[in-house]
Amino acid sequence: MPITTCVFDAYGTLFDVNAAARVAAQDHPVLADVWPALARDWRSKQLQYTWLRAITDAHDDFWQVTQDGLDWAMEAAGLDDPTLRQILLDLYWRLAPYDEVPAMLDAVKAAGLNTAILSNGSPAMLDAAVGSAGLGHRLDAILSVESVGIFKPDARVYDLVGQHFGCDRGDVLFVSSNGWDAAGATGYGFTTVWVNRAGEPVDRMPWRPAHELSDLTGIPKIAGVA
Repeated sequence: MPITTCVFDAYGTLFDVNAAARVAAQDHPVLADVWPALARDWRSKQLQYTWLRAITDAHDDFWQVTQDGLDWAMEAAGLDDPTLRQILLDLYWRLAPYDEVPAMLDAVKAAGLNTAILSNGSPAMLDAAVGSAGLGHRLDAILSVESVGIFKPDARVYDLVGQHFGCDRGDVLFVSSNGWDAAGATGYGFTTVWVNRAGEPVDRMPWRPAHELSDLTGIPKIAGVA
């Protein structure tokens, strides 16, 4: 069955989640040596809190778990600076896209495929990131878990794609930098790509991503349009 719809996770897939800490470190020497660990811990806790909220039925939006994750990461790094905290949070609303993102989306769009984001992010966060990156005209939809009130990899989140586009699961190429997300989407029935930029081992889950790439440049070929 040919792919008609390409759906992308946002944070870590289209947008560089390390960019906020990296950019802040340029003007704040206190971050010079710790920003990589801060960024790693921030992302790790952010994701962990989505899973914990999902399994305990304690949903809150992604902006709350993003703040909670940063607070944990800053404490772990020995940083107690409300001004710096606000700077990092402000930067998270305008994360840089990865270099190959615009051309990749252009190629997929030019071939007539639907394009969308499917993300844990809140609508306001996603709109800000897409607008800051200039990607709005390259996307047909921005789908947020807030429509269903639970985080990925719950199947109700993946349902949003078919509900929006009227497509079958087999029509969808789903792309994520999170191995667990790509695996969950495989189990759901999407064709999946894991963008493994860090060269990490595959997650031990019942399903595996159908494809693995080191960046997004190979997406048009996998989608059958290059």
